[in-house]
Amino acid sequence: MIDYDGRRFRSADGDADTVAVYHQQDDLVWGEVAGGAVRRGWAAGTRQPDGSLAMGYTIVLVSGEVVCGRTVNTPELTADGRVRLHEVWERYGPHAATGTSCIEEVC
Repeated sequence: MIDYDGRRFRSADGDADTVAVYHQQDDLVWGEVAGGAVRRGWAAGTRQPDGSLAMGYTIVLVSGEVVCGRTVNTPELTADGRVRLHEVWERYGPHAATGTSCIEEVC
């Protein structure tokens, strides 16, 4: 199983200035994100028996908009040993949406 404590991630094809730092204690995983278009954001959830992460998130954008939702992240190890998380997410509220994205570990 992957230990997420202290790992840093950024979008594979998005804003390079936005970085998330993950923490882990047993099956509890949480992270903080900031930079770029994100003033501050948080995610918290659990690592599932299959290794995926089931998390809820709240993000405050530079625009002042607050975005909340949930995501299931499936890990993959890259050829150079970094962690890539394939995300399937759902956003709630007035701009509700669903989608997929990918974040990769920053070494």
